[in-house]
This record gives sequence, C-alpha cells and structure tokens, in this order.
Amino acid sequence: MTGSTLSNRIAQGCGTEIADTVIKNVRLFDLVTGELIPTDIALCGDRIVGTLDTYEGKRIIEGRNRIAVPGFIDTHLHVESSLITPFEFDRCVLPHGVTTAICDPHEMANVLGRAALDYFTEAATRTIMDLRVNLSSCVPSTALETSGACLRAVDLAPYRTHPKVIGLAEFMNIPGVLNCDPECIEKLEAFEGCHIDGHAPLMRGRKLNGYLAAGITTDHEATTAEEALEKIRKGMMVLIREGSVCKDLRALVPLLTPQTAQFFAFCTDDRNPLEIAHEGHLDYLIRLAISLGVEPLAAYRCATLSAAQAFGLRDRGLIAPGRRADIVLLDDLRECRVSDVISAGRLVNDALFETRDILPATGIGSVQLPAPVTAVDMLVHGDGTERPVIGLIPGQIITPFLKADLPTKEGVVLPDVTQDIAAVCVVARHGHNDNIGRGFVKGFGLTSGAIASSVGHDSHNICVVGMDPADMAEAVNHLEKLGGGFVVVQHGKVLADMPLPVAGLMSDAPFEVVRDQLITLRAAARTLGCTLEEPFLQLAFLPLPVIPHLKITDFGMVDVNRMEVLS
Repeated sequence: MTGSTLSNRIAQGCGTEIADTVIKNVRLFDLVTGELIPTDIALCGDRIVGTLDTYEGKRIIEGRNRIAVPGFIDTHLHVESSLITPFEFDRCVLPHGVTTAICDPHEMANVLGRAALDYFTEAATRTIMDLRVNLSSCVPSTALETSGACLRAVDLAPYRTHPKVIGLAEFMNIPGVLNCDPECIEKLEAFEGCHIDGHAPLMRGRKLNGYLAAGITTDHEATTAEEALEKIRKGMMVLIREGSVCKDLRALVPLLTPQTAQFFAFCTDDRNPLEIAHEGHLDYLIRLAISLGVEPLAAYRCATLSAAQAFGLRDRGLIAPGRRADIVLLDDLRECRVSDVISAGRLVNDALFETRDILPATGIGSVQLPAPVTAVDMLVHGDGTERPVIGLIPGQIITPFLKADLPTKEGVVLPDVTQDIAAVCVVARHGHNDNIGRGFVKGFGLTSGAIASSVGHDSHNICVVGMDPADMAEAVNHLEKLGGGFVVVQHGKVLADMPLPVAGLMSDAPFEVVRDQLITLRAAARTLGCTLEEPFLQLAFLPLPVIPHLKITDFGMVDVNRMEVLS
C-alpha cells in the first residue's frame, strides 16, 4: 500500500474527498449489538472507509433498504471434494456470499504431492473470492494405504511465507502427535506460531489436552454437544460442519449463543454443486441455524467475525472502516436471502468472473491400473461367520465396527441383500502396486449392480461397492478409462457416469454440468436399490482410516481404533 492509497482512504472516510463507491441506504446488521442501523457504506478501492453516516460516491450501489452483513468465511473445506476446480468453485459459491474460503488441497496433494500445492496457491491468486490455503499436514494420512505422494516438513516449509498460505491444515495423525512421532514434531515445529488446524473426532480428556498442547487450535470433527463443549472450554475453536455428507449442525447449535459465538465458526467440508443449488452454501448453514432457534446475532458472528479472528484475518469479519470491503446484501436476515455480493469492493457478476486469468488444470491421467481387474479380483474368500462389516450412519463419516454371518458358496463369502450388506473393494490406482482391499459394508440398500468412485479419502484409490463381482470389476475398469470419476453399473452396462479427469477428483466442466450429472447419477443409483441421499460421497469416506471405527483401504479392512489392518 502506497502513501497515496492510505491518504485517499483517510480523506474519503473523513468525507473531504468523494468516495470511490458508496452503497446507499442499507440497514447495517451491527455484530456488536444485533441492531439494524440505517447507513451508507463508503468504499475506497477494496476497503471500507465509512459507516454510520451518509456519503457521496463516484459510483453508487443502490442499497434499497436491504440488510448489509460482512462477507461469509468458510473455515475449512477441500475444493476438490466439491468436484469442481477452484475457478468453478469461485463462480459457484461467491454469489452465495462466501467471500473468503480456507481450503486444504489435501485430496489433490495425496495424488500429486507438491504439484497440488503449486496449483492451489497459484489458483488462489487468480480467483475473485479470497481463497486461502492451509497446507496439507498429513500426506499420506496413515501408513495403512497406498498414497500417490508424500509431503514431509521439508516439502511444506517453502510455502509458509506464501501470501495465500495461513498455516497447516487438519493434523489428523493423532497417534503421531500424542506419541511425539519425529516427523509430526518436525512439521509442528516448522509451523510454530502459524495457525494449525486440528482433526480430533471423539477426542476428550487428557488426550485432548496433549493434542492442544501441540499448538493445534481448531477442530471440525465434533459431533456431539458434550464433545464440543469440552473442546471450547479448553480453548479450541470448534468449526460447526454441515456438508453434503457430514451434518453436525443440528447436534451442535444448542451451544451457539451470542455469548459463545466467539468460540465457534462455520465450515462445509464439503458441499457439492447439487446441494449448493438446492440449499445453498454458508447461507444455508446460517439459515438452518436460525431456523433451529439460534439468535441471528450468534449465527452471523459465527459466519464472519469469529471465523476471521480464529484464522488471524484481522482485516475482515466486520463492516467497519479499515476492513476489507467484503459485503453481502440480504433481502431477509433470518432467511439469509443473498441479493448482491461485494468482494474486495467489486460487485460480483458474470462480467467480474470474466476478468480472471484461468490456470490450466493439472493431474490429467492420474488414474492408473497395472492391468484391468476381473470379477475374481473382487471376491472375498474364507469363512462367512462373524465377518467384519463397515456400518453406515447417514449424515456422518463415523462408521461402526459391525459383525455379521454371511452366506458362502464354494469358499467365497457373498454379500447378503436380506441384511443390506454389500461387498466393498478398494483398488490401488496410483501405479505403485496392484493392491486390492476386500470387505463388506452395511447400509447402501443395494439389491444389484455396483457403484464406484475414484474419490476415496484420503489417498483416493478406487472404491467400489456392489452386489455382483462382475459389475464391480466393470465399474473399476470404466473409471480408469474415464480418467477418474463416478459410475453406476448394472448387468455389465454403465447406467450413468461422471468424469473427474483433474487428478481423478475434479471435473473440468462448469459447475452447472456437474450439478446435472449428479442428479443423473443419484437416479441411476436408486435403480440399484440404493437408499442413501448422497451415495457417492458416502462411498468416498469408506477408505478414510483416520475416522473411527472400521474402514477399508487397498491394504484391507482397518480397525481404526487400533490402527491395524485386520487379518
């Protein structure tokens, strides 16, 4: 910032010079008192310079008595899990009032390593929204799966000073932290003094104390009010999550009041374009919280000021002189009906998005199988008595460790429609080996066919669930031909698919196309009997071996509580 820029801000704020832009005749929602205050808002470039007064401007945005609130801040997400590139994510969610998003490129990093960090930090300099990056701290997340890459402290350290980088993203290697694993300690020490995100599902008591003593300050994995209350009492910022799969808001909002709002923020982690089209993004979280009895003052503080303070973004979170000019104009406060969005002093519209310099996608051709798989590769051999079975809880990624007696035929253990138990396999896809993990899962509702995904947190091998081994093999092989994506197969035929060629995680199509493809995929999955509202993202979390209790990777079924592969 030059001296002349600062002088202009001062003069325009004082009213001795005409403001660059004035938003006339709005009602400012005061995050201090909760009042609606009639005012103009004066902007100089990308900064707010005047409030609680009237101003003249070179450019006028008519407020028309609408309500002005600060731009919303999504405190934790993976752009890749929205299935679109950062530029389509920008175009998709900014009109919903999300002017700042803090992303962890963990998914792409597990496929491409440092190339993913390079892609996201550069893309973040070209989006209209302020996209910030927390560096992926656990690539791979465990040693119980085959990842496409590995990031050590020496790989992360050069990005620490990048202007778009905040710190370290979710530190999910809990045993590594608590046991003072040298590699974990090296990463924590390298980013000491920076923001460090947590990832601590079900963590309580002394283990939580030790985890916080490492300098970790936030957590988005709290699923009960009791767990969240202990965490905020111990100084942790709890990020209330409501995504396409993980839905924790209803469980946690009883704690959210104007008095506690400084200890909470909102995150999506993540929402896909179909949910965004039907419900919204952070605007939906605000609207839902208020409908559940949260005072608007608490909900909007959570989405703005508290989030900004938690992540050291002191230049935003309030509509006040000196703050970044990220402003959302609402037609209705309780319904959070977004009318217009101003990002860094610019009115958001199609013409603004056209000014971006789009970065070419990377990671094309990353899905590699050493050879096509066959139906025989999908089979589970052995005894069907008391087989470990992954349980599903709709709306959560915590999966119970179940056991069931399953039918067998000629030494092969079979899925069982009567118990709603399907076969599940994870096929390594990074070209390093030909591993296949095999097991069973309960809760998809499948009666035939198979569904498969190359999105498989965190290492993103191919995960397939089905009732027929031949359909499962066809689904896996089809995904390699697509370069990654989602697919539904029945009786050897592809009923629907969606290509995700960017690292096998993201579409290169506009978000509107992805939205429509998801509708087709869900309809195709229902023809197989699937009862889940969001089957593909639920499928994508089955290989995540850092979330209790039973998961599956290309190594096999994993007892997460013991961090062991079952024999």
